[in-house]
Amino acid sequence: MITADPNSPQPVIRMMGYGPDKIHEKVIVNVEEIRAALGKWPVLWIDVDALGDAAIIEQIGEIFDLHRLALEDVVNTHQRAKVDEFEDRLFVVSHMVQLTSQLETEQVSLFLGPDFVVTFQERPGDVFDPVRKRLRESKWKIRKSGADYLAYALLDAVVDGYYPVLESLGERLDRLEDQMLQSAHNGVMTHVHELKRELLLLRRLTWPLREALARLMREETPLIESVTRVYLRDCYDHVVQLVDLVETFRELTVDLRDFHMNAVNNRINETMRILTIIATIFIPLTFISSIYGMNFDTQISPYNMPELEWYYGYPAVWAVMGATTIGFIFYFWWQGWIWSGSSSDH
Repeated sequence: MITADPNSPQPVIRMMGYGPDKIHEKVIVNVEEIRAALGKWPVLWIDVDALGDAAIIEQIGEIFDLHRLALEDVVNTHQRAKVDEFEDRLFVVSHMVQLTSQLETEQVSLFLGPDFVVTFQERPGDVFDPVRKRLRESKWKIRKSGADYLAYALLDAVVDGYYPVLESLGERLDRLEDQMLQSAHNGVMTHVHELKRELLLLRRLTWPLREALARLMREETPLIESVTRVYLRDCYDHVVQLVDLVETFRELTVDLRDFHMNAVNNRINETMRILTIIATIFIPLTFISSIYGMNFDTQISPYNMPELEWYYGYPAVWAVMGATTIGFIFYFWWQGWIWSGSSSDH
């Protein structure tokens, strides 16, 4: 038995029946209206938005003789993109993407028959408006073609929907790179990790989609004409481009992560160098001051320290300590460790 998600909204069913000369578009209230429209149009497209009513999904499956296993995959919305063939029906799973505050995905299940296409979506809103617009105008090829061309057009719209998302992610990547060049703080790295997760999700969606479209191109089926396969090949090429873009962006995120780690290490090394210089300068000063801080009484000890009773002893010690400090600073400057743009010149 098919079980719908209780949190899913109630389905909205739209029907478009068309041929070269005319088109009929309607929102279906009673599923039996679909049965009455069968065979009256060269191509019939039934679009179901939302999956909150299992009974409606089962009724549509019965009208179009859709396999029960495929209907179960429709309501289980965690499927990989794939193509399954059931006698004279093709079942295609793909995923739409949308970038709002975060990357959102939506499974689209498509059934292709001899003269019909049935699509199921998780929720209202899709990327099919350009297809609907072309269907309403008789000048486009889609009005003169069969159901297989409609299925191609819908899959192509799904694939084209990835490009604005990837373009937006690419712009985010450029901004993160600029921010990291200015200041490689941890906040930027958090955004890099978020971007990397979104690209990983896109990778999980595009790779199976490429395999599904390759199968549609390779396998012979009477449901897809040879003319339509040419268009499917173009759609496949677009998916390959998407895969390449996703992989390129993922590599760039890895480069940004490495750049961040190198910047952090450089800051740590710079800090350690400064602390080492300070410590190096104060070690001999501490040694000198500790010697003259032992307070030996020259009248009792057989080993006297004449500097303790010397009139100029105190300024002499300061002079030695100052000369030592200046000498170390000059040496560090000569080595290029301080006040130098690069420490590799010496």
